[in-house]
Amino acid sequence: MSLNLMLNCRQATALVLKAEDRSLEWPERLRLRLHLMMCTPCPRFVRQVKLMRGAVGQWRQYVDEDRPDDLGR
Repeated sequence: MSLNLMLNCRQATALVLKAEDRSLEWPERLRLRLHLMMCTPCPRFVRQVKLMRGAVGQWRQYVDEDRPDDLGR
């Protein structure tokens, strides 16, 4: 089995999005890390995904604070 270490940008962004749902296996992490070291746009995409994750987390917290407690029912 040969391990192709080179990812294209489409494959790298797919791995970044998969990492949101599950832990990447070590070969996937290695290939992604190597790609991110050589590519300029993809690290920007990673930062955008992290920003969106943080914004969604803050929105969920804000929505949860606005919900009335169900203790009175």
